[in-house]
Amino acid sequence: MSTQQKSNEPVSDERWQQLDDRIVNCRKCMRLVEWRETVAATRKKAYKDWAYWGRPVPGFGDHQARLLILGLAPGAHGSNRTGRMFTGDSSGVFLYSALHQAGFASQSTAISREDGLMLSDIFISAVCRCAPPGNQPTHVEMENCRPYLLEELDLLPRLEGIVALGRIAFDNVLDIYRQKGLNVVGLTFGHGAFYRLGDKLPWLLASFHPSRQNTQTGRLTTAMFDQIWQKCRRLLDGVDQ
Repeated sequence: MSTQQKSNEPVSDERWQQLDDRIVNCRKCMRLVEWRETVAATRKKAYKDWAYWGRPVPGFGDHQARLLILGLAPGAHGSNRTGRMFTGDSSGVFLYSALHQAGFASQSTAISREDGLMLSDIFISAVCRCAPPGNQPTHVEMENCRPYLLEELDLLPRLEGIVALGRIAFDNVLDIYRQKGLNVVGLTFGHGAFYRLGDKLPWLLASFHPSRQNTQTGRLTTAMFDQIWQKCRRLLDGVDQ
C-alpha cells in the first residue's frame, strides 16, 4: 500500500474552524436531528436549568496531537448537553481522570466547555457526532459522519497513533484503512490489542469503552484503563517499540 507522507506543518486555525462549523451545522441524518433536539428541549431533571447544546459535537483537543482518541457518539445528556466530547457524563469522568493521571489533560474533571480543561498531545473525536437513540447509530449514520473524521485525520500533521474506545470505533478505523487499500484481515478487537498498520500510518490500540456498563461491572477497571495510557506514553516517547 502506498501512502503519501503528510507535512508536519501546523494546519491553520481557520481550516479547523471551517470543519467545526460544518460539523455543528450538519443535518444529514433526520433521525438524529430529531432525537438530539428533542432531548435538548425536554432535558433531564438533573439538568433542567441547562441550555443544552443539542447539535453535532466537533472534535476537541490539541491540533498538534500525536494521538487520536476515537469514541462512538455523544451521550444524550453528556456531550449533547455540554457541546464537548466526553464532557458531562460518567464516561468522561473515567476518561479525563485517566488522561490527567497520564499527563495528557490539565485537569481530571470535565464539566463544561468553559471549565478550562486543556489537552496536550491528544485530540478526541467520535465515529458519530450526534447523540443517537439508545446510543446506537445506524451504519448509514456513521457513514454520513465519516468525512468529518477523515478530514480530522488529514488535519493532524503529527499523528502517530489512534486509541479506539470500543469495538465500533475500532471497526470504523479498520474500515477507513481498508478503503485505502490496507489489508486488515486478522486484526481483532480486544482490550489492549495493539497493531502497527504500516509504514507512515498510525498505530492502533484498542480499549474497552469507559461506559458505565463497562466500568460499573468491572469489565473495565481503573488499572486496566491506566495501562492503555501508560502504553501510549511509552509509544510516543519511543520507549515501547
